[in-house]
Amino acid sequence: MRGAVPRLSLALLAVESGARLCAIIHYLVRGQLGWFALTIACLVPGYAAQLLSILWFRADGHPPGCWLLALHLLQLGLWKRYWDVLRTAAETGGGAGEVLSQLGDVCVLRLLEALLQTLPHLLLQAYVVVAVDPAGFIPGVSAGLSLLSLAWALVSYSHFTCLLRPGHLSPPAAVILCLLLWRTGMLGTRVLALVLFARLYSFWVFAVAGVHWLLMSFWLVAQQTDIVAQPCRWRLFNCLLGAVYIFCYINVRPGPSRTRVAVFYAVSTWNILYCTWV
Repeated sequence: MRGAVPRLSLALLAVESGARLCAIIHYLVRGQLGWFALTIACLVPGYAAQLLSILWFRADGHPPGCWLLALHLLQLGLWKRYWDVLRTAAETGGGAGEVLSQLGDVCVLRLLEALLQTLPHLLLQAYVVVAVDPAGFIPGVSAGLSLLSLAWALVSYSHFTCLLRPGHLSPPAAVILCLLLWRTGMLGTRVLALVLFARLYSFWVFAVAGVHWLLMSFWLVAQQTDIVAQPCRWRLFNCLLGAVYIFCYINVRPGPSRTRVAVFYAVSTWNILYCTWV
């Protein structure tokens, strides 16, 4: 199962990128330059993950050459990392040492890229399908694949955290499938609720999302998470994670998380019901 996860991650990344390219060409051919520009703009935040990947290559003692910089400039840096994981696993017979380290790096980077790039693209294409062009096949396919890719990025990160536990036990395929269905449903309902609210009330959706973001950010501050030590970066981390919590829950503290999950779902359910029924 360990080797299947990076293979599937790379395949989904390729399919998602292809669908995004088709959406860009679709808007350009049809002369919808506004949606074309917005779809292109969704690519820009993804360079944060590419930059972090370059810095991690340098920190690991691999100064990036021109070809590696070119790959990251084309946003293919994570493709290279997934290929390195598969190659190292084949050479070492799936050993847990270096493979686990490489897999951890690429899972974290992929999750960051998915939240910064795939999620905005998903929101944009979902809005196009719901409010602008309900019969749009290419935006719909792109939105669906983005949703699946984002859900899988969360699942693969959870899979990696399981491998960090003593024994490096990989969850069964049935568990991975259930996690994928859970993440897909959770993300899909939140995106749909926000898109429907935006269709009816336009920019008021930012007020609803802003209230949710403030509640989640203050809640994270109250938990006193210690992932980031420096005060300024700690505040920034809580603000950014609070924005992520509008859509999905990511556990950032060790130990049982049932109470935290219950609070998250209580606030999120209120937000979804408000956006759907108002």
